[in-house]
Amino acid sequence: MDAAAIGARLASSAVVPLVRKLFTADGPGAGLVNRPVKISGLVTFRGEKRSLGERELQKITAELVRRAVASAGAHERPVSADEEAAVAIALARTVQCLGNLDMDDVQAVQLGHKALAKRLRDTDPHTTYHLSDDAARLHDALLEVACLHILHFFTQRSTFVARTLVGHSSQLADSIARIDLLLERTPSLLAEDTMFEARYAEHIINKHGTLTIYGIDFTNSPDEWPLDTAYLSLEVGVNERGRQAPIRAEYILAGRDRALLRGVAGSGKTTLVQWLAVTTARQGSDNGRHLAPLSGRVPFVLALRTLTHLWHDLPTPGRFLAAVRSPLAEAQPRGWTDRVLRAGRGLLLVDGVDEVPEKVRERTKVWLRDLISMYPDNLWLITSRPSAVRDRWLEAQGFTELSLAPMSRGDVTHFIRRWHTAARSGDDAERQLLDAYEQSLTAAVRTKGDLSRRDIERDMSAIDGIELTEEPKTQFLQRLAYKFLLNGKSELERTQAERIIAQTLPSVSAAVSQGTAQEVFRHLLLRSGVLREPVPGTIDFIHRTFQDYLGAKAAVEEGDLALLVLRAADSQWEDVIRMAIAHARPSERAELLAELIARGDTASTHRRRTQLHLLAMASLEHATQLAPSIRTEVERRASALIPPKSVSEARDLAQVGPVVLELLPGPEGLEPEAATLTVQTAMLIGGDAAIPILARYADHPDLGVRTQLAIAWHHFDTDQYAEDVISQMAGEDIYFDVLTLAELGALQNLGGRARLRIGEGLGSNNLVAGIVHRKLTHLWLQADQSVTWYWLAAFSQLHTLILDHSATPVDLSSLAAHPTLRTIGIHPDQILVDAGSLHERFDVIDASRVNGAT
Repeated sequence: MDAAAIGARLASSAVVPLVRKLFTADGPGAGLVNRPVKISGLVTFRGEKRSLGERELQKITAELVRRAVASAGAHERPVSADEEAAVAIALARTVQCLGNLDMDDVQAVQLGHKALAKRLRDTDPHTTYHLSDDAARLHDALLEVACLHILHFFTQRSTFVARTLVGHSSQLADSIARIDLLLERTPSLLAEDTMFEARYAEHIINKHGTLTIYGIDFTNSPDEWPLDTAYLSLEVGVNERGRQAPIRAEYILAGRDRALLRGVAGSGKTTLVQWLAVTTARQGSDNGRHLAPLSGRVPFVLALRTLTHLWHDLPTPGRFLAAVRSPLAEAQPRGWTDRVLRAGRGLLLVDGVDEVPEKVRERTKVWLRDLISMYPDNLWLITSRPSAVRDRWLEAQGFTELSLAPMSRGDVTHFIRRWHTAARSGDDAERQLLDAYEQSLTAAVRTKGDLSRRDIERDMSAIDGIELTEEPKTQFLQRLAYKFLLNGKSELERTQAERIIAQTLPSVSAAVSQGTAQEVFRHLLLRSGVLREPVPGTIDFIHRTFQDYLGAKAAVEEGDLALLVLRAADSQWEDVIRMAIAHARPSERAELLAELIARGDTASTHRRRTQLHLLAMASLEHATQLAPSIRTEVERRASALIPPKSVSEARDLAQVGPVVLELLPGPEGLEPEAATLTVQTAMLIGGDAAIPILARYADHPDLGVRTQLAIAWHHFDTDQYAEDVISQMAGEDIYFDVLTLAELGALQNLGGRARLRIGEGLGSNNLVAGIVHRKLTHLWLQADQSVTWYWLAAFSQLHTLILDHSATPVDLSSLAAHPTLRTIGIHPDQILVDAGSLHERFDVIDASRVNGAT
């Protein structure tokens, strides 16, 4: 909203109480006077009887700014949240100029409120120089509003009796009343949009605020669970400032407007999309600075498999709600989506590029490019499986590519505990059984990382008149899954699914006499546990993994090995082929792998050759019995790809899985770049088995390699990694990332380190208590740990302080007395108090240009 409009929307009831605090009240028995009074004698922040200090004055202007922003609404804020404080400080300094005016109240009223505001601005023209254009306009608008009410306040004082001012006083009161009346009576499209957005936010919370925990089939278990109960914060890796920086997944849009997130099936991409949508819809005020970009946004969850299923063309903004089958599609105000996106208030969550048929992906890219070109100021998150689209697929549109990191052993244990805790709502017998399940599953994941859905532990009576054992159910589901794969879809019409069941039914003797195709299908939908009907008339598998597993089994049983090889270059079939290798008999397995090798050898591009050879290598993990000659040929071709030669190759190798760890070389004879990429590959693979590989590089002479090792810490068990890797690293010339108290304690046990980079979760008290004081020479703070900096005096050897964040105005004057501090790094846009003295005392450098090895 325009700053002038903000001023117009401020009703008098919001301004008068604040203005009144700026001036002295009439004393007891105040009588009439026959001459005007000097303004400088009326203000409460000057003179011998001063009752309002500079801090109190700033609180008044801050409250005025807050009320102005609130009157605009969160979706039309005139300035960003981090500029509000700067506007308040500037407004306080301008208002202070009232004490310097050589005029009386009569002259001020005759001057008028706009001219008075200009006179105050001219008194100190430098006040707004550091503000952005939007912030300066808000400052001027609020100053004019304040001056209007200041003049009105003068006319209401008992000493204000000059006859020439009576008429002017009436005009001022009438102007204010007309503004208030206009606000009450003018119908507003903004009000209509605001009311609809409240309904829409509630709809988003209800729709995406729950998830299904598969594998829990107890009598009293609900179908859906609160998202917050089972949501687990994961990490993503992003290549920024020359380093692979892990960040929490929910902070993915902090500091970036457009992100493409890659993650394997089941890694949590869709759950993250749900969490971001619900968090945005709730409009929480306590989310912290990393989630501030979500404030005031309107989330649009666009699942591509749904958009490309029923629509011939991908939807325009006006059809977003209809395309995702929202019940509010017909209720939205005309042009609402366009207004939201033109104002830059949208959060567009485009989920599942990999679930779009390959022939539609380029059309999808054009659709995205056109939307971004038309509405550039919104936030965008697009998700995909790693190999569904090529590297830098949307680089021209300014997208940052990130990858979901594998869950650490601690994450998995915590995840299991959270889900079982959420499920403990039944009777004592069910709770005891769940306790046993939790213990056995926790033990199992320590030895086997890829677990599928648990077997059904209890018999179910035929509540619908149909009772099928596992084998006939599997036959039907395999045929359905295979049809999904052949059609390149993740959804089918219910009528088409029923036709597939009807075609299969005569060959499944156990089901022929139990019901019609429609009845058998309904039984599978309700009782199989792997099918669902997200909207009436459309079915899909609860997760793509089930579809791929069952489809692969069908392909092998029907002898379609040639078709599998033909589809090997399609990323949607990669998991299918790996599972087919596991399902196949030894001779079939050898045939499949031999064909993959041959097709890779004759591929026309390096990318296609790498893809096929890596797919063959990835499939070895599932080849429990295989001819040695075939295994040798697969490993020989894979060894040509190791060590990786680029970040994209490292990511491709990591997708192959733990088997690659056995092929990764040690540091001997490797150039620094190759060593760094090898470390990145092991880090991305993760797991306990990667730690010994990384430990080989702990004493590497290259700064970049050791910096990568320091960053990799967060992907592994804290204590084990500290003991096996960090303890072996020379740490005088690199920064060690510290995000948790556990990591801080582990470094303390190792005797400390000279350079530390501290994340947001640790406060100044934690740092004073947890850092080895005599050891620290360089401190890099990625969040504002304190308003004052006296606590840094505890570190007697501190030489360099990096403030890697942009915050409200900060006062570093307390650092002047630090005996050893010589260098301070700040962001170019950081607002500093007394900046001149800072440059005289310290070497000031640009924090945005610092990296982990300088």
